[in-house]
Amino acid sequence: MTQVWPGSAYPLGATYDGTGTNFAIFSEVAEKVELCLFDEEGNEERIRLPEMDGYVWHAFLPGIHPGQKYGFRVHGPYDPAQGLRCNPNKLLLDPYAKAIDGQVDWDPSVFGYDFETLERNDDDSAAHMPKSVVTNPYFDWGTDRPPRTPLNKTVIYEAHVKGLTMTNPRIPEELRGTYAGVAHPATIEHLQDLGITAIELLPVHQFVQDDTLQQKGLRNYWGYNTIGFFAPHNEYASTTTGGQHVQEFKGMVRALHEAGIEVILDVVYNHTAEGNHLGPTLSFRGIDNRTYYKLVEGDEQHYMDYTGTGNTLNVRTPQSLQLIMDSLRYWVTEMHVDGFRFDLASALARELHAVDRLATFFDLVHQDPVVSQVKLIAEPWDVGEGGYQVGNFPALWAEWNGKYRDTVRDFWRGEGGTIGEFADRISGSSDLYQHSGRRPVASINFVTAHDGFTLNDLVSYNEKHNEANGEDNNDGESHNRSWNHGVEGPTDDPEILQLRAQQRRNFIATMMLSQGVPMLLHGDELGRSQAGNNNGYCQDSELTWIDWEDVDEGLLEFTKRVTRLRADHPTFRRRRFFHGRPVRRGQGEPVPDIAWLTPEGEQMGEEDWDVAYAKSLAVYLNGVGIREMDERGEYVKDDHFYLAYNASGDAIEFTLPSDDYCRVWTTVLDTAEMHEVEPVEVKPGETVTVQGRSIVVLTGPAE
Repeated sequence: MTQVWPGSAYPLGATYDGTGTNFAIFSEVAEKVELCLFDEEGNEERIRLPEMDGYVWHAFLPGIHPGQKYGFRVHGPYDPAQGLRCNPNKLLLDPYAKAIDGQVDWDPSVFGYDFETLERNDDDSAAHMPKSVVTNPYFDWGTDRPPRTPLNKTVIYEAHVKGLTMTNPRIPEELRGTYAGVAHPATIEHLQDLGITAIELLPVHQFVQDDTLQQKGLRNYWGYNTIGFFAPHNEYASTTTGGQHVQEFKGMVRALHEAGIEVILDVVYNHTAEGNHLGPTLSFRGIDNRTYYKLVEGDEQHYMDYTGTGNTLNVRTPQSLQLIMDSLRYWVTEMHVDGFRFDLASALARELHAVDRLATFFDLVHQDPVVSQVKLIAEPWDVGEGGYQVGNFPALWAEWNGKYRDTVRDFWRGEGGTIGEFADRISGSSDLYQHSGRRPVASINFVTAHDGFTLNDLVSYNEKHNEANGEDNNDGESHNRSWNHGVEGPTDDPEILQLRAQQRRNFIATMMLSQGVPMLLHGDELGRSQAGNNNGYCQDSELTWIDWEDVDEGLLEFTKRVTRLRADHPTFRRRRFFHGRPVRRGQGEPVPDIAWLTPEGEQMGEEDWDVAYAKSLAVYLNGVGIREMDERGEYVKDDHFYLAYNASGDAIEFTLPSDDYCRVWTTVLDTAEMHEVEPVEVKPGETVTVQGRSIVVLTGPAE
């Protein structure tokens, strides 16, 4: 018989100390909790947890070592109408499991009800459930130190562990699609060449493969279906024996850090994979349903759903908040990650129904000495009423700037009346962030992300083409602000191909040279396409993986040039906002830090901003006007820059402003050209030809 000692109520989960393992699980509704140990043949030993303190059930088992598979059975009331769903016949995953072995196989026993009668289902689910695994907390981090790249110097690369590496011929086949594949020198070299400072990984918390998708021959590719907030997803590991995928994940982080690249995780704390009232009983539902989920007031059989997935985590309870904060601290302190992007973050701010930016969750983050010090990025919306909260998150938080994405797309597809907002977005979106004491780095600037068209498809399709998803093309966003340039999808027309390539360069250059933090979607620099599918969440296939054999070398080299330009010049990555739209100035007066100019070389007046058909403008960035200190406490001084944007279809002659701004200019970038431009000197008052739908960038020495 296994020895059982009282153990401790803290920490929650399974904690190995070198001699044995402490198990602890919270359940206020439980009448009895059993720990279930499994051997390699699946044989089960049940052990009643003897102690309960503050509704935490616990025991210490000497001799239980890493690799031990386990689960829990919770005995307690079953009354769905009252939000109570305990059933000891259902094996439950540990909410604090550091590793999980196996997948749900969707046998009817994993559900708490009979499909036909909806009555209680008492079939045992253990044989059809994944198992929690005791892990070894010890890992040789060596001299690992987080890069701690300042946000204004950060360039984010949003990537999928599998999609990034699955077809790369430079990575050994057995490592493709894994954490080890991301850590491979071939991957790291590509990121370094691009000037990437942080990789933002789509969900790597253990998630569940949806039964409905599997029945269609599809899979949950993105991973927004979490069931384990402490466990790295086991399918992304080259080996999972004994929880070794935890070690593999740590090795990936260590290798990226050695290359100066931070690791940001896309995390999904707003809901779990257990779904609505008809979903499976896998963990939280059977442990303490009312504590972990928001239930409909007066109808506690049903769940509040602000996420579109069937349930919403109840961040009003201390235990749910503790779960989130413990998870965040674990990934920072034990897994050494450098930040988080919070999926549907508005849902975490819903204490009742309204979104409250001072909700308890944000208070906890702000006072936490660990979590408050890493990069915090919000997806500032959810699917509930009032959920679109771009610009409304508190200090410390950066946000995916959806308004940036929409405005930049509209500008480059030739929408009229956009130049005013376009100017706001590329200069840091002060209208959204300055009022809350934040800086330009609060704006995560992106044109494409995993959810939507790739950059290639954005300029190749007017409509979504999601037929492969099995929903009759009804899923995915229909208003994409895209433009196919005359032909839907692939074409051999050289003029259309040339224009599409030019537009891709426009988007990348606009993003990289905007104030804020640029985020590049993996494969966009290579010309990756999803054949017009803008909702690849269920496409775990060549459709969504990067095709490393079909690379747009010209676009790749262009992207490298633009990221180098950004890295070399602090003018493009200011830590403070500009002083605002400048007024007209007199002769000899100081040049402002920013000046918006007409193609004729004059400062923009109010009437110029209001011209509905205007599709072009220029901006002057004063290199001396940065007035910011570097890490050594010395004031930064940079070159001046002049950027001319022409979203019309015709070439425009831009007249350079007077020599008050700069005495001589040199062309450094032209998106109408695929290759690097020859530097040409241009004097004030002379003109520069900016081809239709292109950007020209000039630089001049600060004096």
